[in-house]
Amino acid sequence: MVTTVGEISRESAKRFGDKTALIIEDKSFSYKEIDAMACRVANGLKASGVRPGDRVTLYSSNCWEWAVSYHAIAKTGAVINPINVMLTSDEVKYVVEDSGTTAVLGSADKAESLLDLKGNNELKEIVLFGDTVPTGAISFEEWLKSGADTYEVAHRNREDLAAICYTSGTTGHPKGAMHSHRNILANAQGTAMMHVRTESDVMVNSLPLPHVYGSVVFNSGFMYGAKLVIVPRFEEEAVMLAIQQHRATILDGVPTAYYFLLAHPKFDDYDLSTLTRSTVGGQTLPAAKSIEWEERVGTAVLELWGMTELAGAATANPYYGDNKPGTIGLVYPGSEGKIVSAEDPALDLEIGDEGEFMFRGPLVMLGYYGNDEATRDAMASGGWMHTGDIATQDEDGYFTIVDRKKDMILTAGYNVYPAELERVICGHPSVALAAVGRLEDEARGELAKAYIMLKPGTQATGQEIVDFCRKQLAAYKVPRAVQFVDSVPQTSSGKIMRRLLTDIDDGERAV
Repeated sequence: MVTTVGEISRESAKRFGDKTALIIEDKSFSYKEIDAMACRVANGLKASGVRPGDRVTLYSSNCWEWAVSYHAIAKTGAVINPINVMLTSDEVKYVVEDSGTTAVLGSADKAESLLDLKGNNELKEIVLFGDTVPTGAISFEEWLKSGADTYEVAHRNREDLAAICYTSGTTGHPKGAMHSHRNILANAQGTAMMHVRTESDVMVNSLPLPHVYGSVVFNSGFMYGAKLVIVPRFEEEAVMLAIQQHRATILDGVPTAYYFLLAHPKFDDYDLSTLTRSTVGGQTLPAAKSIEWEERVGTAVLELWGMTELAGAATANPYYGDNKPGTIGLVYPGSEGKIVSAEDPALDLEIGDEGEFMFRGPLVMLGYYGNDEATRDAMASGGWMHTGDIATQDEDGYFTIVDRKKDMILTAGYNVYPAELERVICGHPSVALAAVGRLEDEARGELAKAYIMLKPGTQATGQEIVDFCRKQLAAYKVPRAVQFVDSVPQTSSGKIMRRLLTDIDDGERAV
């Protein structure tokens, strides 16, 4: 029985041995091979001084080295800190410093930029993938060549900290959601149960592995013996070819993946008939698109919902049972959900009423790392957690997301917070005030639009604002439209009323 994340690859190697665990591009690895490589890297980490409880950052795009490193870090008992590769260097440095990272493992194109942090604060070692590494870094390849194939997994308790996954807060500053071993394992187990993921499955996944959705797909597949085919980055024909070539049974993706696949001119040229399950999460997929997919492919789309604070998915339409397109399904076994008044969380609402979706159970995070105030705001009495989403529940227990309680903008599955954009935009010398609202977008769900008041006597163009943001923000956070205004809606105290920005929207979209 697997009780900690560090035991996953060891136990899977025992059960599934030479069975193929992972395929990425032209490389294929068995369960035994993944575990042996993870042991070699774990020995390297231990020799470098990494101890149980230390934070180790994992920073690269989808690759087999990421998968090996994830299991290696877990074996040492260290805390995994996976970083979104779309973050800017300043954002990454903040996460590394805030988490107290002692070591970084990553690709040279990403993690090399952190070498100047080595020796500052807690960071002692940077380990880079690839054949050659710069001075000051350790070679990941050398560890694979010289390390021992065995490693005694560090003893950890189920409630011990296993990972810190950063998600931006409404103040614009990243918050580290702390996941216990119990959180991560319960999520993988629940995902496997709801979708009936087994060793007979072939899963195609282009989701970013550092994202909690990508991570839970990765863990659930590895724990139950599936063959995981990773597409390094989403590209329509690459995904369809992977399904056809490997005779995939499960496809996992965000709504934009289904939009782009369905719209691709060569969609009907590929054989996708082996798929028996397709899952979608990150934001709501319109029921019409779900129905179109089922009509054209012959398999239902099982919509799910989750949060970084819940270590991944937390509700889903089940494989065995009713699938209700447009809903996010049922809560995972062992968990509970309820709808409460958005104004008074102590008041439970009736079936069909709109209110805040509250959640409790083994998926709920331990809290935000080093941020007691944010933790108190998120947690309620009785073990319940605020999700910040407005939802309804039907008579069968299925939940449907109606809107977001806060002003978060969800772009292609990524969280974008207006306050963070406003803080950056206001750093422009011509900007007096910036307010950021949302635009609806068929392909990506929502996009950010900036409403800007300029300082008297100054000038700026929308493109100039966008270029200014690109230097400081991850690409998915950059506003896709800019409107210059004389004023913005405000409360009597001067607080910007973002929900009323649509009242002054002039209809302009792309810059």
